[in-house]
Amino acid sequence: MPPKSDHFTNSVWTRPPRGRGEQPTLSREQIVRAAIELLDAEGPTGLSMRRLGTRLGAGATSVYWYVANKDELLELAVDEVMGEVYVPEVGDTGWRIGASVLAAGFRTMLLRHPWVIGLLGVRPNLGPNALRIGERTVALLAAAGFSGMELAHVSSLLMSHAIGSATMVSAVRNSTSGSGQSFDEAVRALEPHLERVGADHPNYDRWRRDLGADATDLERSWDEGFTFGLERLLDGLEMWLARRDPNS
Repeated sequence: MPPKSDHFTNSVWTRPPRGRGEQPTLSREQIVRAAIELLDAEGPTGLSMRRLGTRLGAGATSVYWYVANKDELLELAVDEVMGEVYVPEVGDTGWRIGASVLAAGFRTMLLRHPWVIGLLGVRPNLGPNALRIGERTVALLAAAGFSGMELAHVSSLLMSHAIGSATMVSAVRNSTSGSGQSFDEAVRALEPHLERVGADHPNYDRWRRDLGADATDLERSWDEGFTFGLERLLDGLEMWLARRDPNS
């Protein structure tokens, strides 16, 4: 039995390409797009090689020509949606705007494809789209003055903010999607309980009442909260760069 660590490094991207042989009539792009459609509709549990083959009207044989198993198919699907994330090239804009575009774009991609959240970190992202993001991110942050591990920490900080925001939003969306209620309706349904316990939590109750209608507009609140947090992160990084000893 191979060591457990092999699962992490045994990637579809590191495997040598297959010979021409007798290729199936379906292309890898068609298979990956169909897989993403299933994933968007039902998440990873709704994706299987058999279901994908049925959806394609080709059976599972065509799928197995390109990938050895579902894990490899998920790798291809993750990298495909990574292609939706844009990172400006150095010189096109300042590093703050570039970092904002990266983080916001990554969050938008995760909200469009929430199944990706649970796959981040399962295997290294070695596909062409992920590597393009990495290449441009390194160039952007290096041009700003970050280097070495500090550059890695800055990139991780930006991605963590985007992932954290998307994880919370996706969780609430998933919880309310089957209830037949909108986000705002779900919040209003909690009002009677919050009214009853308000006297026991006066600071929270006062703050909640001061919010007024803002408390029920969750989508706007989530977007504003993400932007607020991102701007404060960038403020801190900019200040850190400015006061760092240039001779260190």
